[in-house]
Amino acid sequence: MRRIYTNYCSWKICIAVAVFMNFAFAYGGPVIKDTIYLHSKKAKAKQSYLKNGLPFSLPPVKPGVTSYVKFTVNHQDDKLLSDVEVYPNPATDLINLKYDLSRNSNVSIKIMDVLGNDIATVFQQRVDLGEQKFSYSISNKLSRGFYFVKIVAGTESVIKRISIL
Repeated sequence: MRRIYTNYCSWKICIAVAVFMNFAFAYGGPVIKDTIYLHSKKAKAKQSYLKNGLPFSLPPVKPGVTSYVKFTVNHQDDKLLSDVEVYPNPATDLINLKYDLSRNSNVSIKIMDVLGNDIATVFQQRVDLGEQKFSYSISNKLSRGFYFVKIVAGTESVIKRISIL
């Protein structure tokens, strides 16, 4: 379809150019220069909207003088959730989680199966910044196999794989 359309449009363009050139060169007279000169009128000087100037004065600029200002910026784009560890792996009856938060946040810890289905939400509340530790007993709650522990803090999430024996 595209090839037919392109072929059709190219023929239309060729015919249009041929007709245009026929009319453009049919007169046979001298070639007229088609340059247009623009002359702009000088605009009147406008008065300032502030009649008395600026309401404050700026310090004078001294060439060759450089001043340095030391400042610190709190980066909000740093990782909120870091140093996530799940141990022991493989686990038999207890899993321990350790993570570090860079600022206060809502934290949710979920256990998921291999297909991504939620098995259990083991923790969900607001947590202060700093290193956090959490333990969860899995005896008689999870059968043998592979699972994922998903830790969500704010908009960030970390997923760790665990083995249950």
